[in-house]
Amino acid sequence: MKKTLITGAAGFLGSHLCDRFIAEGHHVIAMDNLITGDLKNIEHLFPLENFEFHHHDVSTFVHLGGELDYILHFASPASPIDYLKIPIETLKVGSLGTLNLLGLAKEKKARILVASTSEVYGDPLVHPQNEDYYGNVSPIGPRGVYDEAKRFMESITMAYHRHHGLDTRIVRIFNTYGSRMRLNDGRVVPAFMGQALRGEDLTVFGDGSQTRSFTYIDDQIEGIYRLLMSDYVEPINIGNPDETTILEFAQEIIKLTGTDQKIVYRPLPQDDPLQRQPDISRAKEVLGWEPQVHRSEGLKKAYDYFKSLSPEELSGNHRNFSAIK
Repeated sequence: MKKTLITGAAGFLGSHLCDRFIAEGHHVIAMDNLITGDLKNIEHLFPLENFEFHHHDVSTFVHLGGELDYILHFASPASPIDYLKIPIETLKVGSLGTLNLLGLAKEKKARILVASTSEVYGDPLVHPQNEDYYGNVSPIGPRGVYDEAKRFMESITMAYHRHHGLDTRIVRIFNTYGSRMRLNDGRVVPAFMGQALRGEDLTVFGDGSQTRSFTYIDDQIEGIYRLLMSDYVEPINIGNPDETTILEFAQEIIKLTGTDQKIVYRPLPQDDPLQRQPDISRAKEVLGWEPQVHRSEGLKKAYDYFKSLSPEELSGNHRNFSAIK
């Protein structure tokens, strides 16, 4: 039985990865410091013999006994609300956390996949974004704590690959949505869904002409799994090239939810990308991967999930940062 460590395991992507690797017959070691993760996302796995959970911050150190085959490093705040509240922790998990896990992978001779992001492209001057584009990022802007943490993550991962011969993979994740997202995390899909379900007007920043491309969680997990099992070491975009403006997307949510909310406009946050669309030519060629779930289908599934949440969860106030030191 392969043994796989997944960091950020109680988060949105991490919990779905735990499900996938359990289904693939792996022994999964889940690790999370629970600053933004929630044990509810993985509590269904606790009774399983091939699942174990470690409440731990990978930015301090990481030690595990025995053999280890794979490491998937997904420990990081991923939403603007989170990383703007905890900027130091965001930088530390992208730098020190990555360093610690690369060291563990070297010690165990394990293959490691690190979760990068489309945010390494910043506010792009190239559209759509392919993996050869270096990006347009402000290192000192408010979003720089996340963007530069991920850019450093990629740099040190490639350094370990080149210098130590470490078996590494880098996935650049574009906007992903689905079950287990927090309604108060500031990302577009849960923000709009939460406002619609609470009977609030939908908030669009700027004039709504900025674009995003949304990937359903099942497609994202499949792409990540294929990349880990491939022989490809350069970064690969995993995202859906089906691009839409934020204004069009807000109108789509209103139609889906059957609500009659208005759309209200607020100033565009500093350094907010005006365009986001992945070029997935490399994923198609190398992994044989492309999205299978149409946005209308994925949004219906996500809406059904959000409707099932408790009133406390629907209020968006069920998480806090009391674990921060």
